[in-house]
This record gives sequence, C-alpha cells and structure tokens, in this order.
Amino acid sequence: MVKRNRVDSVAARKTKLHDAVDVLCTLGFGAQQSNEIAGYTFLALLDLRPSQKWNEAADPLRGITPIIKFIAKAYDIHYAPNTRETIRDEAVKYFVEAGMLIRNPDDPNRPTNSGKTVYQIESSALELFRSFGSSEWNGKLRSYLAARNRIRKRLLRERETARIPVKLPSGEAVTISPGGQNPLIKAVVEEFCPRFVPGATVAYVGDAEDKFLHLDAEYLKTLGVLIPAPAKMPDIIVHDMSRNWLLLIEAVMSDGPVDEKRRKELKELFSSCKAGLVFVTAFFTRQVMRSFLTRISWETEVWVAENPDHLIHFNGERFLGPYPDAMPKIS
Repeated sequence: MVKRNRVDSVAARKTKLHDAVDVLCTLGFGAQQSNEIAGYTFLALLDLRPSQKWNEAADPLRGITPIIKFIAKAYDIHYAPNTRETIRDEAVKYFVEAGMLIRNPDDPNRPTNSGKTVYQIESSALELFRSFGSSEWNGKLRSYLAARNRIRKRLLRERETARIPVKLPSGEAVTISPGGQNPLIKAVVEEFCPRFVPGATVAYVGDAEDKFLHLDAEYLKTLGVLIPAPAKMPDIIVHDMSRNWLLLIEAVMSDGPVDEKRRKELKELFSSCKAGLVFVTAFFTRQVMRSFLTRISWETEVWVAENPDHLIHFNGERFLGPYPDAMPKIS
C-alpha cells in the first residue's frame, strides 16, 4: 500500500509539472521560461502541490528562497542555493516582464536587490490559472491574452510612478528605482553637486535595477576612463571640469563606505584617469554615519544630507581635493 501511494505521488508530481509547462508554453514563454525549473517555480508561486487541483491555486507572497524550499517539500526536487540566480533571471524576471507576476506588491519602494523581495501572481492571471483543466479554460485564456498588453502597461505605469526622478546638472532628468540608497543618490546629485561642484558633469548614476542607468561612456573615455562591464562601480561619478577632479561617490545606507579597501579598489579601477580622484562617502544622517566612523578611510570626504552645506574631511591637509597618490599620471 505504501509503495502504491508513493507511485501515485510520483505520477501526480509529473502530471502537475507537465500541466505547468503546458500553461507556460500556451502563454508564449520561450524554452528557458517553460522548462522544468520554470515549471516548478510557477507551481511554487501558485502554492500548488501535486495532489491539489488547479482551482485551488493561490497567490502567496513568495521570495526566491521560499520558492526553492516549497519545491523541495512539495515535489522532492532539491535545488542548490546557487540556483537562486537561475530561478530569478531565467524564470521570475520574465514572468514579471510579462505582467503575470508582481514584484513587491506589499512594498513597491523595496529595493530591487533587497533580500526581502517577494513576488505574487497577478490577480487576472490567477483567475485564469484556476480555470485550467475546466470547460472555462479556453474562454478565459482568450480573454486574458486579449487583455495582457493592457495589464502589462498598467503594471509598468505603477512601477514607473514609484520611481524617483533625479534632475542632473545638465537639466536632463533620469528616474531611479525606489528604496535603498536611491533617495540618497538623488540628494547627492541635486543637493551636494550644486553646493560643492557647481556646473560639474554627472557622468554616471547607478541603480539597483540597472547598474548603468546613466553612463556617459564617451565623456569618461575623454578622461581616459574605460569601465569594464563587471567592475564594481561607485554609485555616482561627477567630473568637476574647472578643477579637473573626478569625484567617486558612494551613497551609504547600510554598507559600502569608502574604507581603505574600497579606496584602493577605486584607485585601481580609475588608474588611467586624466583627472585627479576625489573619494566621497554620502550619508543621510549623522546617526547613520556614526556606525561607520571607524571604517572611513583617511584622505576621503564625507557628506551628510541632513546638513547639506557642510563637508567632513578625513585628514586635514587638504579639503575636497585629490591627494598626490590619486593625481593623474603624467607621461
């Protein structure tokens, strides 16, 4: 009897996976987004176990690690921790782009790279999936496909509304994703730059969703700077043309000040630069800064957004300027 139940369980798991892949293919997802791992991910997002019927599908808030745990418990498929990126980049990301899945509906301002990121099946899609295998499936499928572009555009508008506008010194405006250090990045560009490097060029602004959101590669190239794709960029790069200084700025909320290790990394990354390098760590408040005081490198600057008219200089020999070891090499 135990053996028979086990066989039935295996058969039920295979059937449910087959159905999940069939649904994904029907919705037009490509091979990687409708393979086995995508199918199991889809079932986890619907909270569907092998023995459950499709009309029991649910819409829990579920992150990548809980997805992996659900698959292990419900389907006896154990994915390694390094499968997280595959699930996120080859399945979940595309489900979100298709409007089938919503990222962080409980907190749209949560940073994209937050460990607390969760996903939830969109309500119209959930209604469709609950009809799979029933006489209503074909009709609901036609209605959903006809409305899918409208659903996708609505979700995109909602995501865009939550984004933060940043006005560059040139007058150009860019938008960055909400949450994390991005409000501080906005403050650096709009408050720090006019005060301490008026008229400067903002050559780079990073973002959790798009590492190279604003990158003037041609401008940096004129300064001798070529950025390799995998490089760990500072959050903001600003060129003060009048003094020929390149400010490398880290916006810090929970980690990442310019400590000795980071200063050395940035010096090496920008070693070919024809401008003098200035290293700046930005904080929102002095209270946040206090927890990093012992880590901040000498010969760097600190700016605190709550006191925007002041700078803190770590050394005293020079105020907001490049040191000899960070000056451009003269050939």
